[in-house]
Amino acid sequence: MSLATRIKSWFASQQPEQQKGEEENMSVKLAIVYYSQTGTNYQMAKWAEEAATEAGAEVKLLRVEELAPAAVIEGQPAWKQHLEDTKDVPVAKPEDLEWADAIIFSSPTRFGNVASQIKQFMDTTGGLWAQGKLANKVVSAMSSAANPHGGQEQTITAIYTTMMHWGAIIAAPGYTDASLFAAGGNPYGTSVTIDQEGKMVEDVQAAVKHQAKRTVQVGGFVKTGFGQ
Repeated sequence: MSLATRIKSWFASQQPEQQKGEEENMSVKLAIVYYSQTGTNYQMAKWAEEAATEAGAEVKLLRVEELAPAAVIEGQPAWKQHLEDTKDVPVAKPEDLEWADAIIFSSPTRFGNVASQIKQFMDTTGGLWAQGKLANKVVSAMSSAANPHGGQEQTITAIYTTMMHWGAIIAAPGYTDASLFAAGGNPYGTSVTIDQEGKMVEDVQAAVKHQAKRTVQVGGFVKTGFGQ
C-alpha cells in the first residue's frame, strides 16, 4: 500500500471524529461571498452553501456587485447570461459580515490576485474594521483560474492577507480530509481549473464541501469557546 493510500485510509477512519459536533453548530452564521463571471465560483459557493446547511449553519449566499461596464458584458454571451441567471442572489453588504460568525470568499484569479469586484467589496469594510467588528471572524477562501498554475493559491493567500488585517481566524483546509489529496484540493483552499469551454477540469465538489463544513465547525468552536 502506497503512502498516499495509507494517509487517505487514515483520514477516512478519522472522519466521524472530525465531523463530531456538527449538531452543535446550529447557531453558527455563515456568509458565503463570491464573484463569478460565468458561473464557476457561483457553483463552488452553492456547494459550500449546501454543505454548510447540512452542518447546521444559518447561511447567506451573497454575490458582490458587478463593476464591469454593461457594454463589455453585452459582448460576452456567457457572462451576460450568468448575470441574468443570478440577478436574484442578494448583493453582499458590509453588515452581512457583521452578522456572520464565519465567512467563505470565492473569487476567480486576476493576474494572481483577487477579482476587482471582490477587492472593491473588501475596501468597503473599513468602518467595521475600525470598530473591531471583523476581529475573530472565522474565514476561508476558494478560487479558480484558466490553467493549473494560473495563480489560484496566490489569490487565496491574497484574500487571507486582508483577513489578517481584520484580525480574523483563518480556517484553511490543511490536509484534514482525504478529498484534499484529489485534484483541486490543497491546504490553502479549494481551487479549480477552467477549460476553454468554461467547464471545471477537476472534480472539486467534495473538497469544497469539506472546506465549508470545516469552516462551520471552527466557527462553532470559536463561538462557543471550545477548549476553554
